[in-house]
Amino acid sequence: MKTILIITGVAVALLVGGALWSNSLVNSNPDIVSRTGIHWHPQLSIIVKGQEVAIPQNLGIGPQFAGTRGYDPQMQMAAMHTHEDLPLIHLEFMRGPVYKEDLALGQFFKIWGKDMRSFGTNMQMTVNGVPNTDYENYVMHDGDKIVLQFN
Repeated sequence: MKTILIITGVAVALLVGGALWSNSLVNSNPDIVSRTGIHWHPQLSIIVKGQEVAIPQNLGIGPQFAGTRGYDPQMQMAAMHTHEDLPLIHLEFMRGPVYKEDLALGQFFKIWGKDMRSFGTNMQMTVNGVPNTDYENYVMHDGDKIVLQFN
């Protein structure tokens, strides 16, 4: 009986230790922004030669976006999309892990079907009023005010 208790105790300790070790490996991934989804709203303005470019409403909405990460089949929309409340970009990953690459500004332009650099030359970007050169790789955050200017 004593041997069974010892074996059971060792097995439980190994299982708990293995689970904690596995969880620590997952938690240490620097590319994961959230494990349980997000609901964020950065803003994007595009200005070409002093004129603001209209970002289309309802980008990312429709069955053609079914292959994108975080796609909601019931709502038929990508996790990154727009509505009529522009200049907001909706980042609505409702469950599961969210990776930095999911939130990259370049992903928004892919959904739009545009190349960020197609608006002109001499591109300058600010995020919350601060110059930023991450461009397509910029990882958007809730409340960001992103401005792309082209001369």
